[in-house]
Amino acid sequence: MELKAFVEITRPHNCVLAGIVGLLGSIVAVGHFPDLKTSLLVFLVVTLGCAGGNTINDYFDYEIDKVNRPDRPLPRGAMDRKTALWYAMLLFAVGMALAYMINRYAFILAVIAYVTMCLYAWKLKPLPFIGNLVVAGLTGATPLYGAVAVEHFGLAGYLAICAFLVNVAREVIKDIEDVEGDLVKGAKTLPIIWGKKKAAYVGSFFALLTVIASFLPVKAGVGIGYYAMVPVDVIILYAAYLILKSQEREMARKSQKLLKMSIFLAVMAFLIAAIV
Repeated sequence: MELKAFVEITRPHNCVLAGIVGLLGSIVAVGHFPDLKTSLLVFLVVTLGCAGGNTINDYFDYEIDKVNRPDRPLPRGAMDRKTALWYAMLLFAVGMALAYMINRYAFILAVIAYVTMCLYAWKLKPLPFIGNLVVAGLTGATPLYGAVAVEHFGLAGYLAICAFLVNVAREVIKDIEDVEGDLVKGAKTLPIIWGKKKAAYVGSFFALLTVIASFLPVKAGVGIGYYAMVPVDVIILYAAYLILKSQEREMARKSQKLLKMSIFLAVMAFLIAAIV
């Protein structure tokens, strides 16, 4: 067993990004940086939840990852599956304990999110489109969690809508990338059932909906700083163009990574708008 596997299996860069999005959700909600204790707790609850979710996902995806991602800790033998399961439970437990220190609503939302992550990895992921919606919902809930923690919503609601829509697009496109491994396990994802081309249209449709939804704060009277969202919209549209152009694995990977990057950039645009 490799000690570094305990960090690697959580995919720390994703977890830290999620934690930052949760914290920025708080800032967007109130228009300023919340107190240090709340900020730290929000960051840790979201980061630990993401870490637990990634770990439990690898536990259930062992067979798929043998094909799609053989370099991950479990398929390469750096950690055994039972250890991964208990490690995920520990991460969730610590996250819930910290959530309890924020407020009751933050605790309840954390429990719901953690349980949903487990259900997704166990049963919901192979279901066509349902799994995509669940992951997108969890991502959309991340900035909302920050808002719940400070008991104010502000622009966080609009950010959650955009995060949800762009993640539906990303998850569908990611399924196009992962078709080979999903076929091995017998998963029934959209590109497997409908074909890669039709799935690409679905993903692109949600990318377009994201761009449309990104203008909602303008109607609500947000300041000029929000126009930082314009280049983010361009990236989202470019990602949609790429997947429509080709559904090969490498193109799908490039497209979904662009959408992933757009999530963080969108949060920054909302942050600028909230402060300015």
